[in-house]
Amino acid sequence: MGIRKLKSVTPGSRFASRSDFSEITKSSPEKSLTRALRKKGGRNNTGRITMRRRGGGHKRRYRIIDFKRNKFDILGIVATIEYDPNRSANISLIHYVDGEKRYILSPIGLKVGDEVISGDKVPLKVANCLSLKNIPPGLFVHNIELQPKKGGQMVRSAGAAAQVMAHDGGLTTLKLPSGEIRMVSDLCLATVGQVGNKTHEQIVSGKAGRTRWLGRRPKVRGVAMNPVDHPHGGGEGKSSGGRHPSTPWGKPTKGYKTRKKNKKSNDMIVKRRR
Repeated sequence: MGIRKLKSVTPGSRFASRSDFSEITKSSPEKSLTRALRKKGGRNNTGRITMRRRGGGHKRRYRIIDFKRNKFDILGIVATIEYDPNRSANISLIHYVDGEKRYILSPIGLKVGDEVISGDKVPLKVANCLSLKNIPPGLFVHNIELQPKKGGQMVRSAGAAAQVMAHDGGLTTLKLPSGEIRMVSDLCLATVGQVGNKTHEQIVSGKAGRTRWLGRRPKVRGVAMNPVDHPHGGGEGKSSGGRHPSTPWGKPTKGYKTRKKNKKSNDMIVKRRR
């Protein structure tokens, strides 16, 4: 998928770029595979803001994606490739031969009319889903399960791919897009190929308004606040905070480890991300 540069007719469009949507074959989703998505504005069930800088944004419907890929040994045909407002990757509508329809993440190279299938003895082809034990080292995969039958949780964003490094003792070693090398049970499912829409990261917003369309509100710097509102606030003139970077509640923000020490999955990490 390519990138389209906007004409510089306004200050906001001077450096802006958008996807050309050349891969997209249908503009409206399969209605039976969508659900209403209600906005919460970063508030919890008591009305308190628990996630700052959320609110507004364009109305969306949620597309139900098949992350589990548990329709084994039943052939599916790619009917459409569609835009999904809820994620950076595009999605593909699959029509299975038994009449069921499902959405999957659309990998690079998948086209309308292609066949896809899940199972242990299926070809090593783009968009086919297999157990990690059946995928040879060197191949790139996405939509990887962390626990068998739980559904894909890793490597799902646009352009992402993990490389299978080795198999040993019921575990598969993977190199993730972050650079982290970790082991996963070889019974976990993964989909062959790299997630599509790779040019997503090169798109330039161009204006603050587009960020608001995505439901993201402005972020105010702590040093621009008063001392009552933030630890960095106050001072004569333009001060730079005068202390280590922290949250409004005094918790360190840079270089401070927030991952829990008693995580069971820590043993599975061979090498931390760079």
